[in-house]
Amino acid sequence: MTTHREPLSSVLETIGETPLVRVHDSPDSVPVYAKLESFNPGASIKDRIGRYMLERMLERGDVDPGGTIIEPTAGNTGIGIAVAAGRLDLEAVFVVPERFSLEKQQLMRALGAEVINTPTEEGMGYAIDRAHELADELDNAAVPQQFSNPLNAEAHYETTGPEVHEALDGEVGAVVAGCGTGGTLMGMGEYLREQHPDTHIAAVEPAGSAYREFLGEDPEHGEYKTEGIGTHDIETNVLFDPELVDEIYSIPDEETHAEMQRLAAEEGHLVASSSAANALAAKRVAEGIRDGEIDAPYDSVVTVFADSSERYLSKGVYGDFEEWEG
Repeated sequence: MTTHREPLSSVLETIGETPLVRVHDSPDSVPVYAKLESFNPGASIKDRIGRYMLERMLERGDVDPGGTIIEPTAGNTGIGIAVAAGRLDLEAVFVVPERFSLEKQQLMRALGAEVINTPTEEGMGYAIDRAHELADELDNAAVPQQFSNPLNAEAHYETTGPEVHEALDGEVGAVVAGCGTGGTLMGMGEYLREQHPDTHIAAVEPAGSAYREFLGEDPEHGEYKTEGIGTHDIETNVLFDPELVDEIYSIPDEETHAEMQRLAAEEGHLVASSSAANALAAKRVAEGIRDGEIDAPYDSVVTVFADSSERYLSKGVYGDFEEWEG
């Protein structure tokens, strides 16, 4: 749990060591715990990779102090990178598809970054290509590219995974996390599998996403309102290793929306849609362990609550489902 008892010199020192809290809508015999990542200074789990990737890139000489970081992002990664860039003498430019949260884009600009919007219909693939084009036009510029950079998963291998393992005294039965880039689950999963080879690893996506294609299935593609996880083109998700994953849970938007509201009203968690999807999938895994349908080394499940619902209030997350704008 976050316990900063001495003065710190930078917000970078407050990243990580987030609380691990029981999610009470889970079996008593197989509790679900969530890492509350909104406790990070940029209020999301992406602060972890923002700091980690930029520090490693500076160490390797991928970019020098005074240079520019250009990243295609739906928002939270941009905020995390912007928090770190400003402390590490780097400029930040973000390429963001138009449909994503205006709150996130405003925060990126507030942190001193430049935001360039791309057409929603062109998808994240176009934003990735545009980021590389911009980097090629500048001297001393680099694209961290969270979708393909191994440092993304490495950040969670070095921080999130060990924090969970320590908090539960090593007794982690399963880890469940939504996959956008896949970095969170891959890093945590690899670390926890090294601690116990039978740890159950489950991925989460919105219904309509294409992650199940990694398992050789042919899921029905469709639009979804859940932000931050899912994919329409698995070729962009090169970090995802299906060999590490035991199951992929596809959660319909309607269920995710209801769970967002339940988590707030019943448990005091002001979390966004990816967190709600994680909670639902984690509960299913916990029930599977309880009922003997899933083999796990311990009777516990860990997931992540990646960010706060405050970042999505303009999209009507707490109104009727029909009013929720994805």
